Amino acid sequence: MLVTIVIAGVLLVALLGFAATRPDTFEVKRTQIVQASPERIFAQIEDFRNWAAWSPFEKFDPAMTKTYSGAARGKGAEYRWAGNQKAGQGAMEIVEAAPPALVRIRVDFSRPFQAHNIAEFTLETKGSSTAVTWAMRGPQPFPFKLMSIFLSMDKMVGKDFEEGLAKLKALTESSKSFSAKGA
Repeated sequence: MLVTIVIAGVLLVALLGFAATRPDTFEVKRTQIVQASPERIFAQIEDFRNWAAWSPFEKFDPAMTKTYSGAARGKGAEYRWAGNQKAGQGAMEIVEAAPPALVRIRVDFSRPFQAHNIAEFTLETKGSSTAVTWAMRGPQPFPFKLMSIFLSMDKMVGKDFEEGLAKLKALTESSKSFSAKGA
């Protein structure tokens, strides 16, 4: 019995020690090549009201409460949501918009856990197409370091980013409602 307790204690200390060596920050990043102008794609990203058409997070709770404030789009645009356990609750604000190449967003989660991250969309012209990169990074406090041993942020969020980029690609490649300038 005592040997079992000692072994369990040593394993627990080793697990906690290993968790402490994990990185202090995380980053999730995905890129999609889109056959559309950066202006057309940028128009979908810089206006939170457009996200319902392509964001994978919208499906987590179709009944979630959404509010928009601040600027209509671009820098200063704000979006708040409150939904079920999967959707959680939080707020986003566009803190930088450099048309048609960059949208940087402060993302603050308040439920199911608190987190403060930065999401970034970069658009780079590649001939007649655009490389769209969706990245999110933020601090990884000790409880998240411990969790990352078993489940990484990349595995938790990466597939959602891929799905969102695929929907954004389909929307902007097929959309006839936008001109080449995204208007």
